[in-house]
Amino acid sequence: MYTRLFKKLTRSAFVFGPRGVGKSTWARTEFPSAATFDLLDMELFLELTVDPNTLYRRLDSLNEGAWVFIDEIQRIPDLLNEVHRLIENKRLNVLMTGSRARKLRRGGVNLLGGRASHKLMFPLVSAELGDDFDLAKVLQYGCLPNAMQEGDETEYLRSYVQTYVAQEIVAEALVRNLGNFARFLEIAARQNGQTVNPASIAADVGVDRRTVVSHFDILIDTLLGTWLPAWRRKTSNKQLQQSKFYFFDCGVVRAIMNRTSYPPNPEERGALLETLIYNEMRAYLEYANLHFPISYWRTYDGAEVDFVVETPERIIAIEVKNSSTWQRKFNRGLRRFEREAPQSYSISCFGIYGGSNEQLWEDIQVVPVIGFLKKLWNGEIIS
Repeated sequence: MYTRLFKKLTRSAFVFGPRGVGKSTWARTEFPSAATFDLLDMELFLELTVDPNTLYRRLDSLNEGAWVFIDEIQRIPDLLNEVHRLIENKRLNVLMTGSRARKLRRGGVNLLGGRASHKLMFPLVSAELGDDFDLAKVLQYGCLPNAMQEGDETEYLRSYVQTYVAQEIVAEALVRNLGNFARFLEIAARQNGQTVNPASIAADVGVDRRTVVSHFDILIDTLLGTWLPAWRRKTSNKQLQQSKFYFFDCGVVRAIMNRTSYPPNPEERGALLETLIYNEMRAYLEYANLHFPISYWRTYDGAEVDFVVETPERIIAIEVKNSSTWQRKFNRGLRRFEREAPQSYSISCFGIYGGSNEQLWEDIQVVPVIGFLKKLWNGEIIS
């Protein structure tokens, strides 16, 4: 088992993350003596649903400072009132994991008013895999812990998608027409990393635009993906405003398209490489407790920068290319961004590519994929 970079907890917390990223395994390893409640256990689920106060009664004998672990907390939001009492009255530490953060936030339930921190867990990242990080394998199968087992990758990922649809979509009655959602899911996967036009997707699926928007809300709600917004310069009205959508893992998005049996083709690799870089940056910022926004930049005449990270001190502009050689034309978007960004900003430009040597094109640092990831996790890119 790989050592996770997820920070050790010292007080009550919500830990959210997509299914399969290792939340439960991590929690049981970090808190082996914690009183554990797995809400996927149907008997326990029914008992606590009928009488949430059972949780408090079962833990009445625990001493102050003891840990309690509740897995899949979003299944019974009413338990949070009992958790509140356990923290306030008995001074217990409660760790709650789940895969649907927004369900709790939107439900108007008790989110403990700051008594528990909110954390997000990702699949394995390059810094956790170390020497086991294999770029070709990660682009084909992703970084879910169970997908890293040699020989079982395709079957596991196929099962993952089926389980997601069965347990997250059907069991929770999130959609009325499962066939339409399944068609939407495949189209969304094929457009991973692209700007989203809900009207166009609606025409392809055969539903109205509002249904497509609600389906994307489900993907966000279940943490299967996230929006990458356009970077907005207030003085400009010549930039695209549409957001891009990225799935959280390369293997999962390929499994939805039923592509995991085959190595990624050149057309796939570009979007997959962006997906990997984006989610590694998201994980780095989360684990380092840095709250800097990530966006992309594109003008109507086609100039683009894949990722823009804005910190208090500077802007980091990043262009990602699958090519094994870095060409001068790849610098155009970065150069245009440098010219059009407000002069008050200090801008650092990076190119990421599939080659093996670091290069310097005037002020643009061009770095191989693995080299960039090492610099990222060493704090040399964003800090």
